[in-house]
Amino acid sequence: MKEILAFLRDLAANNNREWFNAHKDRYLDVKKRVEALTERLIARVAAFDPRAAMLEPSDCLYRIYRDTRFSADKTPYKNHIGIYICPPFGKRNPELAGYYLHIEPGNCCVAGGVWCPEADALKRIRTDIFENVDEYLGIIQAPEFEKFYKTVGDDLLKTAPKGFPKDWEHIALLRPRNFIAETPLTDTQMCGRSMIDAVAERMQALMAFNAFLNYAVAPPTD
Repeated sequence: MKEILAFLRDLAANNNREWFNAHKDRYLDVKKRVEALTERLIARVAAFDPRAAMLEPSDCLYRIYRDTRFSADKTPYKNHIGIYICPPFGKRNPELAGYYLHIEPGNCCVAGGVWCPEADALKRIRTDIFENVDEYLGIIQAPEFEKFYKTVGDDLLKTAPKGFPKDWEHIALLRPRNFIAETPLTDTQMCGRSMIDAVAERMQALMAFNAFLNYAVAPPTD
């Protein structure tokens, strides 16, 4: 992990094609390390969510190259690495909740939930919480969840979402636009011998949360 973080620090300071091409061998070494890490994490997630065993590292990893076509920021490379284990679809269905590891010097974290859902999916999540609030509270207030995830959701509405009663006692639960939970990891934790255990424990704590959101977004058809 030290080599991965060191490369990302240097890339952040030299985010241009000339530097990257001159250090391509170093990047390819980092890529192999990340693929090996992803394989280990898939196995750990599969221990509590067996569908993850269907995934390969390529299903869970994003390209380091940025899409700059519609961005004012024209730097060509990402300064982070993201691993998204979303059984059984990997990164191919971004609306489903999964287990995410963000690797960035000084900003590493484990996260789960649904990021930027489409309007219909967002309404289904809010409706499911509204209709099953005791179940939802039981998940996000469970000790194993609260141990790592103190808050749920960001990009909050200032008032109640349309279609829900403003005076509902739990209306704050419906105000996020992103139903995510995340917990930080220090660079020291990321480089420690127990890093895999630490990440896997935090991912396992997300299982019930992810399952609730995924049932709302894509309920079983059988």
